[in-house]
Amino acid sequence: MNEIIFLVEEDIEGGYIAKALGESIITQGETLEELKKNIKDAVNCHFEEEQKPKIIRLHIVKEEVLPNV
Repeated sequence: MNEIIFLVEEDIEGGYIAKALGESIITQGETLEELKKNIKDAVNCHFEEEQKPKIIRLHIVKEEVLPNV
């Protein structure tokens, strides 16, 4: 595996949640920097050394509501 993709969303209770696409990996962090560290830790725990992806790609989704006035 060359890369793994995470969908990153803001958590309703604050911070961020990241979910891997195609793998059973979910993690969270209070800040984006903490989340990035937690993602790396989760990937390292999930995969054996020879199976670890070389690239971790983050797709950050931000929801924004615009008033229609």
